[in-house]
Amino acid sequence: MKEKIKSLKNEIELELNSVKNLKDLNEIKNKYLSKKGPVSELSNGLRDLSIDDKKVYGKLITDFKNDINNQFNILKDKFETEELNKKLENEKIDISMPGVNIGTGSPSFVEKVIDDASDFFISLGYDIYEGPEIELDKYNFEMLNLPKDHPARDAQDTYYLKDEDLLLRSQTSPVQVRVMLNGKGETPIRMICPGKVYRREDIDATHEQEFTQIEGLVIDKNISLSDLKGTFDAFVKHTFGENTEARFRPSYYPFTEPSVEMDMSCIYCDGSGCSMCKPKGWITISGGGMVHPNVLRMCGYDPDKWQGFAFGMAAERIAMLKYNMPDMRSMHENDLRETINFDRKEVK
Repeated sequence: MKEKIKSLKNEIELELNSVKNLKDLNEIKNKYLSKKGPVSELSNGLRDLSIDDKKVYGKLITDFKNDINNQFNILKDKFETEELNKKLENEKIDISMPGVNIGTGSPSFVEKVIDDASDFFISLGYDIYEGPEIELDKYNFEMLNLPKDHPARDAQDTYYLKDEDLLLRSQTSPVQVRVMLNGKGETPIRMICPGKVYRREDIDATHEQEFTQIEGLVIDKNISLSDLKGTFDAFVKHTFGENTEARFRPSYYPFTEPSVEMDMSCIYCDGSGCSMCKPKGWITISGGGMVHPNVLRMCGYDPDKWQGFAFGMAAERIAMLKYNMPDMRSMHENDLRETINFDRKEVK
């Protein structure tokens, strides 16, 4: 057994001395150290020996295997280092060469408006909520003081699915309803809910069947219409500049009472009148009012103890004004020939 181990060791070492690369080394390792290789066969020969001889020759075989593996590992490290150094030498990067300009995308105008509005309202302590775009009629209309026979539903005619109680939401107000229900009539609320909404509209430069709403809701004690006015005034100044003014006009919405149209002074003519504001000097960008007592009751809030205001605006409308975009459809068509030629007016 000793002579066999010695002879096999000399044979392996002789081949290792002639190895020139990692590939040849792996071939030799597979040849001698595989399960059916000659080194493994040495262990198989122990079965015919006595217990004392097994102890003696078993140790010899183990020491032999460790020695051979150690030689293989040393050579492996050597060849791997040589290959790495050669690769580093051949693949040097000339850092003096100019870099390649890789074009990257950027947020759309609507995303910019949503992000900016979100940052503004977060700074006022508002939370941001999202909700499902496929809604129940109950949340989209009924709990907002719009029963099935209410004529105001015509202004928000939307797309119904096979089930008449299932529809594409016409506003993000259902998110407000869900938040109020979770509040269980005991929790103050300060939130906005941006998201896609859908309505059956005749598509033109200022109307789309799919657009993005940013709605807000505040529920607390001792809330008044002046709180809404102050919030809206701060928002338009943040978005369009400190010189922008805000005003309210009486209006009607089933889910608020009193209700108001929320206007800002025209940023293009400073209120003197132009084609954008249709010689009025003011542009309507939002609607809102005090949350209707019926809505508060249906959502679990006692209107004798709690009050609130709500508002809603279209992100596309804000983007059109802020970036001087004449046609709302350009934001949905993904036609760069249209969007890159806008004479954008950045209002700081």
